[in-house]
Amino acid sequence: MGSGKTSVGKRLVESIGFDFVDTDRFIEMQQGKTVAEIFAQRGETAFREMERNVLLNLQQHEYAVVSTGGGMPCHGDNMDLMLAGGRVVYLKTSPQALSRRLLRSHTERPLIKGKAEEELQQYIVEKLAEREPFYSRAHVTVQTENFSVEELVQTLRRMKF
Repeated sequence: MGSGKTSVGKRLVESIGFDFVDTDRFIEMQQGKTVAEIFAQRGETAFREMERNVLLNLQQHEYAVVSTGGGMPCHGDNMDLMLAGGRVVYLKTSPQALSRRLLRSHTERPLIKGKAEEELQQYIVEKLAEREPFYSRAHVTVQTENFSVEELVQTLRRMKF
């Protein structure tokens, strides 16, 4: 959350001609509800099942850049499916940078709604500690701090997936 997955993904597809899929937006279109509404009405477990179904459907799509929700790789066998389905990139970002970005964001994010700055940073530290074992399995890790979106896109393009 806040690492730049969507921004970098959208810019990357412009230069390589692939399709772009943001799994959260895909689910919102399918359900006719925002992620926040899905969490509120159906709960996290139902949302995670929707994520897994989207991931399974994407296995058929050869040429796409997929931006997943930050929790997707950490549930069930999702990371195994991702690794088997294509190149997985972890946009690694420090808790401090994530906190700054999220506090400036206008996107409603159910898992951090209502958290004050200090509480948000602590939450991010804890979530990253939980998720790092999954994220670190990615084929490629790219440090995002001190780089613009364009510089990150150029870095990924040089990797020639």
